[in-house]
Amino acid sequence: MKMKKITSIASLLHLRFTRQTGIHSDKFCVNAVRFYFPPSSTKPPGPLMQYRKLIEQGKLQHDPNQEKVALALENVLGRLEQYEKDMEEYHVNLANWEKNRENERRSLLIREAESKQQGDLWTSVNKHRNTLIERWMFRKNPENVEPGVGRWVSYLNRERKLDSLVGRCPTAPPAPKGLYLYGNVGSGKTMLMDMFYGATEGIVKHRQRFHFHEAMLKINEHMHRLWKNQVEEKSLRSSISGWITNLPFDSKVMEWVAAEEKYKQEVQMKNILPAVADKFLVDQHADQRGASILCFDEIQTVDVFAIVALSGIVSRLLSTGTVLVATSNRAPWDLNQDGMQREIFQKLVAKLEKHCEIIPIGSEVDYRRLIAQRSIDQVHYFWPLDDNAVRQLEAMWCQVTNHFGGKIISSTIPVMFGRTLEVPQSCNGVARFTFEYLCGRPVGAADYIAVAHNYHTVFITNIPVMSMRIRDKARRFITLIDELYNHHCCLFCSAASSIDDLFQGTEEGTLFDLESFQFETEIEGGKLRRDVLAEGTVSSGGAPAGIVSMLSGQEELFAFRRAVSRLIEMQTPLYLEGVHSLHPYFRNSTKNM
Repeated sequence: MKMKKITSIASLLHLRFTRQTGIHSDKFCVNAVRFYFPPSSTKPPGPLMQYRKLIEQGKLQHDPNQEKVALALENVLGRLEQYEKDMEEYHVNLANWEKNRENERRSLLIREAESKQQGDLWTSVNKHRNTLIERWMFRKNPENVEPGVGRWVSYLNRERKLDSLVGRCPTAPPAPKGLYLYGNVGSGKTMLMDMFYGATEGIVKHRQRFHFHEAMLKINEHMHRLWKNQVEEKSLRSSISGWITNLPFDSKVMEWVAAEEKYKQEVQMKNILPAVADKFLVDQHADQRGASILCFDEIQTVDVFAIVALSGIVSRLLSTGTVLVATSNRAPWDLNQDGMQREIFQKLVAKLEKHCEIIPIGSEVDYRRLIAQRSIDQVHYFWPLDDNAVRQLEAMWCQVTNHFGGKIISSTIPVMFGRTLEVPQSCNGVARFTFEYLCGRPVGAADYIAVAHNYHTVFITNIPVMSMRIRDKARRFITLIDELYNHHCCLFCSAASSIDDLFQGTEEGTLFDLESFQFETEIEGGKLRRDVLAEGTVSSGGAPAGIVSMLSGQEELFAFRRAVSRLIEMQTPLYLEGVHSLHPYFRNSTKNM
């Protein structure tokens, strides 16, 4: 009976909302897209059809910039079905080529090992000749000759022979050009990208959607795993035991074969970013055949690691046929305002310009704010921090936990990199924290992703007004809001001020001290990157103070505006209606049922 009552209230709220406003926002209208186009056995509608349908229903207001982007996305979608078939054929050819090449490589190694076993004259002469060549090559700088030079020459010679025996790697079919969307907060970038992502279901096998924070953590996780395997030599031991130990050679020749195999793996491990990229989209799939799509929300270059990692990963994915659809507040050439790693950054920009159509969304309107102004009163954000706000929040906590049932307990949830996070109060997908617990301690995006994934409803109490004195807490809070929003959590807050005044500073000073942002040192307090990744068992490696401070005040302003816009949207009826259909907690429950 209670569930029926809540459902009817939600329906009434929705009807009232649609009568009051036809304005849309960035991710706000993704809820409408998925709510009004439920899953079915037929192919989901394309982004242009979704966009126009929602306009006809009065859920969106027409925007020529957004329609232009929807049309461009529709064109990309139209090419994906044939591209998927082309990529399936390509991956069959690639798998056969890799298998043949590995077989030939082992045959070459075995023939070389047989020659060494026999100890014939040709081997001796060849060795003498190689020694003379190496001495001649390095005659001017004998001090630069390292023990691995001979093995490097052998490796290159073997690779050349393989090229002549097996042929070059098959060429991937030309990929449809992706899109890079940039524009102001609330202009519709994420909404359109998510329309496209939803429409690719059933067309493309390998598809992923990442927000910047989650993508950076995934890259760190894959790199950490690869380095760990390299140090422990797990992959080396397993590969040697598979075929080398059974070869009919004496121990000395067996050691030589094992050393050659190890050297090959070491050469491959030096190119760690391509190795990470190869696992970035298809690591969870045994069958790697088919096309791949990466939807990347909020591309940023907040530090040196982000530039280097994004350049390596994105360049590799684009070069191997991945279709990229990305959003950002800035055009690609404006991402690196501080000039970090300029040469690497320029290569990344060149790749994006080659493989993506760069499209600005020119609207200056934050549609989330307009929706909230024309919507019903906000009931999830309680301010200021007085007795009335405390009573209202407590009443809401009791109402929500009673609705979902169960006993309120403390629990522990897993976090990336093998860490865990204690949750003081939780109950069937509902959790409660203080601001200080989530933002006043050394936690970051990995912890917030874990919270957002495990809890569909989150209560946060005692949020203060942000100032330079607590700027690290402000940055963590922004990251927290990003992840709660990306996972589509229902958020209840008690705060010291309204949402609009939350980041305006206090009598102790404003939050937008640009000089302090640009020149703060590691001792004064590191920037967002440190807070996101460096705590717990994972470290960013102790970067120099000059590098730690390169995030400009302008980037902070973008982040604060985005947080305010998202907090406003998270109070609106259509966002709240989408929680039950979009949050992982309910989606997983539906799958299990």
